[in-house]
Amino acid sequence: MPLYEHVFLARQDLSQAQVDALAATATEIVEQGNGKVVKTETWGLRSLAYKIQKNRKAHFVLLDIDAPAGVVAELERQTAINEDVIRFMTVRVDEHEAGPSVMMRKNDRERTRRREREGE
Repeated sequence: MPLYEHVFLARQDLSQAQVDALAATATEIVEQGNGKVVKTETWGLRSLAYKIQKNRKAHFVLLDIDAPAGVVAELERQTAINEDVIRFMTVRVDEHEAGPSVMMRKNDRERTRRREREGE
């Protein structure tokens, strides 16, 4: 089956539990179509480069998906309807990245640097 990366941005006023529920809903849509979500990463609340629908920040979520194209089309349709999602993008990839994504590694590096500065 083809492999995809699906990233969506949720409104800034949602709680983390609501963002997790959006990711769970997306996972259910994929699994109902005989696909599977290999990995889910929540990148947290991050600043946007510009306002999107009056939002300056958004919750970023990545889903690594292994599913047929029709399932991905349905996921995109459902995501577009959802008012809590302000942007989304799905990209077909040759293979999923092993381990944490670049964004998660970047967050770990920043945390480590902050700890080192505070410890000095």
